[in-house]
Amino acid sequence: MSAPERIPPRSLTPPEPSELLARGELTVRGRVREASNAVLYCTVEYEGHSAPCVYKPVAGERPLWDFPDGTLAQREVAAYEISEATGWGLVPPTVLRDGPYGQGMCQLWVEVADGGPRGSDESDGTGGSAADGTELLALVEGDEPGPGWKAVGFAEVGEGRTALLVHADDVRLRRLAVLDAVINNGDRKGGHLLPAAGGRLYAIDHGVTFNAEDKLRTLLWGWAGEPLPDDMLEVLRRLVDQLADGPLHARLAKLITDAEIEALRARVAALLRTGVHPAPSGQWPAIPWPPV
Repeated sequence: MSAPERIPPRSLTPPEPSELLARGELTVRGRVREASNAVLYCTVEYEGHSAPCVYKPVAGERPLWDFPDGTLAQREVAAYEISEATGWGLVPPTVLRDGPYGQGMCQLWVEVADGGPRGSDESDGTGGSAADGTELLALVEGDEPGPGWKAVGFAEVGEGRTALLVHADDVRLRRLAVLDAVINNGDRKGGHLLPAAGGRLYAIDHGVTFNAEDKLRTLLWGWAGEPLPDDMLEVLRRLVDQLADGPLHARLAKLITDAEIEALRARVAALLRTGVHPAPSGQWPAIPWPPV
């Protein structure tokens, strides 16, 4: 009589996403070839539970002139930490861990609301649409954005023609604009916006963040110079306290430098002092290329 087949143990309670990502067995399934750095599509399994995820090994990072080599994965995790500290949950669960190709960033894969899977790093360049079908980005004719939209600037669309690039006047995008100002995001493109089921909006690709020098480049300039809403100011006040000392500061200290943490504090303080959304400095291109 043959021995009964062993059934793998399964926890009745699913682990938290961050625990699953950090402790699970990582299996590479494919590669996102459009990405500028190595981006691997994987599954992660722990105690009988599994999920799709993205793994970006440090060894696959392309060197950049203005960021120290081998630090982009840590910056992605730091962006998740700040997103969680705000309570807005704009960045998918992200951890730093060892994997098949060494240490790297591991992030939960997000299924967008239209049913097409998108992961990390320049997914498909569209910017997508929200769960209710509302577009997040658009090109429109004329000089004014129209109701429900915020103007970014004019873009060439071929044959000598231009169109006005606009983004939705959406509170989720507005929170993301504040988050990007806080983390000093140098590359907020349309393809980094992932509208998910239930009206959630996620943002990905935060490797070029937390530089001590001002690097903010984004498509979300529509609120530049406008007063920050009271609820967002309150979030920033709470963030000041969390950055002063304690668990958040300790976690960030393992991911970015002391100078970058001080610059982070200074950016939050400046937003509270001015009380308005930042505007382009005029010292460099304010919009990343390509914009989507």
